[in-house]
Amino acid sequence: MSSMFDLTGRVSLVSGSASGMGKAIAMAVAEAGSDVVLADINEEGAQATAQEIEALGRKALPVVCDISSPEAIRSMFAQIDETFGHIDFVANIAGEAVRKKPEVIELDEVEWTWRNIVYGRFCICQEAGRRMLEQGRGSIINLGSLASITALGRGHIAYSMAMGAVVQMTRELSTEWSGRGVRVNSVLPAQVLNPGLQQRIDADHRIKERFLSGIPSGRFGSSDDIKGLAVFLASDASSWITGTLIPMDGGNLAMNAGGSVGTEVFAE
Repeated sequence: MSSMFDLTGRVSLVSGSASGMGKAIAMAVAEAGSDVVLADINEEGAQATAQEIEALGRKALPVVCDISSPEAIRSMFAQIDETFGHIDFVANIAGEAVRKKPEVIELDEVEWTWRNIVYGRFCICQEAGRRMLEQGRGSIINLGSLASITALGRGHIAYSMAMGAVVQMTRELSTEWSGRGVRVNSVLPAQVLNPGLQQRIDADHRIKERFLSGIPSGRFGSSDDIKGLAVFLASDASSWITGTLIPMDGGNLAMNAGGSVGTEVFAE
């Protein structure tokens, strides 16, 4: 591997690392040489990812962490301090949302979504940022969505509001910190095939046709599609890349600003 992409000696924190894009990023940075802190509410899944990382000869620290809880996040960073003494890269991936139409969603469901996607991620950025600023270097990825910059409809009101906040948080943190060595970027995926999306497709096959109609590459994303991008943003190869919003969407945004052709019958 080119030295530009070498993460040997570095420590990465990945939330949502038990499965999906979180696990893909954790494996990618480990393959590039990094030790990895694996944050997830799924203890069994995080332990399984840790075993795979340790098989590569890297150190892995699985931590059960509810990212909506600042107390849990601060406890996790105390473990990072004790185990590694530094943090070099953070991938903020975990974050759940309630999907309901705006006229029926409850305010506590909006708040729960916000705590998971915005509040918790900011707390992670703040704790990591304090340490990175002290050491004079670091990189953070905040996972966004095409819903961060376009209106999806389909009951995504709480999710889209939260993801809009994520990209503005990314821009603000980059503006505040990049002059002191800490880079902050956001990746904006389109539809990545995961169990939740597969369940929706199984329930209504029109969803697959509609979503793919807006993706010129002709396929859904896979979790592994983020691996190379994550290593790039974690490494010195992206040393002048900060404050950016990077679509990972098979050409969706370029084609029609992130939307999908046709209409969908929304099911509660």
